[in-house]
Amino acid sequence: MARTLSDRDIEIMKKLAPECADTTCSGSGLYFQSILPPVSNHFSLDDEDFEDRLKRLDIFDLRYLSEVILDGSESLGCIQPEHAEILFRLFRERVSEDVGAKVREHYEEAGGCHH
Repeated sequence: MARTLSDRDIEIMKKLAPECADTTCSGSGLYFQSILPPVSNHFSLDDEDFEDRLKRLDIFDLRYLSEVILDGSESLGCIQPEHAEILFRLFRERVSEDVGAKVREHYEEAGGCHH
């Protein structure tokens, strides 16, 4: 689902990728429509870096991310599978087992990259 990033989304994006000068994808020239795929694919150097970036978020940011993932407005379809596993684990550890399981289920049902 295409969306325009809200001020809250951009605030979270800046926490995850402070080097992000704007919300435009350098590859396509289009505005980012989600937070996590660009962090996974454009800014994170490796799995450890992706995890370190996610750990910058507080519980309120993580809950917000889980809500927009589960309502379908935040896409997980294009994040690297290893990064998805890190995300599920952090949701289980820092939000709740239930949220981690629901986000995993949502990811598996979406199955693939959707632009």
